[in-house]
Amino acid sequence: MNLEFNRNEDVMKQQISKMEKRLEQIHLGGGQKRIDKEHAKGKMTARERVAALIDPGTDTIEIGAFAGYEMYEEQGGCPAGGVVVVIGYVSKKQCIIVANDATVKAGAWFPITGKKNLRAQEIAMENRLPIIYLVDSAGVFLPMQDEIFPDKEHFGRIFRNNAKMSSMGIPQISAVMGSCVAGGAYLPIMSDEALIVNETGTIFLAGSYLVKAAIGENIDNETLGGATTHCEISGVTDYKAENDADALKTIRDLVDKIGSFDKAGFNREEPKAPKENEKELLGILPELRTKEYDMRDLISRLVDDSKFTEYKKEYGKTIITAYARIDGWAVGIVANQRKIVKSAKGEMQFGGVIYSDSADKAARFVMNCNQKKIPLVFLHDVTGFMVGSRSEHGGIIKDGAKMVNAVSNSTVPKFSIVVGNSYGAGNYAMCGKAYDPRLIAAWPTANIAVMGGAQAAKVLLQIQKSTLKAQGEQITPEDEKALLEKITQRYNDQTSPYYAAARLWVDAIINPLDTRKWISMGIEAADHCEVEKFNAGVIQT
Repeated sequence: MNLEFNRNEDVMKQQISKMEKRLEQIHLGGGQKRIDKEHAKGKMTARERVAALIDPGTDTIEIGAFAGYEMYEEQGGCPAGGVVVVIGYVSKKQCIIVANDATVKAGAWFPITGKKNLRAQEIAMENRLPIIYLVDSAGVFLPMQDEIFPDKEHFGRIFRNNAKMSSMGIPQISAVMGSCVAGGAYLPIMSDEALIVNETGTIFLAGSYLVKAAIGENIDNETLGGATTHCEISGVTDYKAENDADALKTIRDLVDKIGSFDKAGFNREEPKAPKENEKELLGILPELRTKEYDMRDLISRLVDDSKFTEYKKEYGKTIITAYARIDGWAVGIVANQRKIVKSAKGEMQFGGVIYSDSADKAARFVMNCNQKKIPLVFLHDVTGFMVGSRSEHGGIIKDGAKMVNAVSNSTVPKFSIVVGNSYGAGNYAMCGKAYDPRLIAAWPTANIAVMGGAQAAKVLLQIQKSTLKAQGEQITPEDEKALLEKITQRYNDQTSPYYAAARLWVDAIINPLDTRKWISMGIEAADHCEVEKFNAGVIQT
């Protein structure tokens, strides 16, 4: 390997190390003192419960570990959004598990908590995955109730989804392993089956203090809504567990009896490792993100046996479209090519930019994959669509709309991996979050924004200068330089993968070496339900 590869690899490893250190801190939730406090009550933490529930030695992927990262700092923070969401195997069945983290504000719901729970339910509904709720929550975080309670995508949508999943036949199992208060009490009871842990689990619309204030009744929480009350008197819960471990064992027994849904029937053969060294993924992306590289080098280290068949290889060269296999699953890959290439007319085309011919090719390829029932994988490193008179006169808007239309109406499962840039309308065309990828993950090298930091900062600087000028203020060259640096830093902070992951624009930031696992487990999840018929709508030719 050359020196540049080694330098790229060192930078990537440093970024992965930074990511892993941040995850270590996030995994502590509310901190060691609060973890010790849960243990003193005889309770496991959310992460301990999830680890005990899943089949030993099997793969898992975590959704939204960085949710809430560096948000709500005035309220003390909200690590992982106060809830752990994992796709894993329980009694050999792929499930999605949602566990409230009681070490974070007693499991209270922040706005990002609601968004993350809705994302978990969305994954379950799209893929017909059984969903398991491990409930331990104090309910809505009252100081921010206006941002979590009343709107369409707020707290109440959770219960609407409970009802929708029930009508779809998607199994929902809840275990009340701690507090379950007020509106949150509906979640476990709207599930198909509910367990409650003796002496630590409670369910009520109003706790003993509020009952005393409201109607003057003196009663303790256990008598009001504990395990004995709900298993023997009210009939609200179906199973009483003696402790957390007993509850998790019961859940495993229940999942073990769930039957299978009709499969989508995605093509899969015996998985093969890439022939090229997969670990070399860490050294392919240049340290300087404006430098070119060949996306084929990356693809050959992701796909089985390093084999892929390119569709229209010599046409629309700034997008690579190819058929391949990942962990045995047949996939269609749409990837931005970052090398400078020549068009059929001999014109130089910038890498990472979508031209008319590339958009046209990608749209056709997406439609072909839908016709053949092949899941799609999008590898983002895109700066946007080509601009200028030549592109406008050539119909770039029409061809871009054609690609966006095909991606929007695609019914086969789509998976997006943001390896580098994902800017502007390029993010949309490459199946960004707004276009319903089943899973979307970012490498630590990802940047997501309407445009690159340097360009955006210059635009914002001109606006700021015009504003100051209109107010009669003069700006010196030194002030202008300082202002540009400040704007650039702020904008770059907002383009980082951590900013995106904190707000669930992506499901996770992942080690590049976990990319195959994410795509494979995602397709396995998607294989649980039939694919709707593809209808492209009106696409101009």
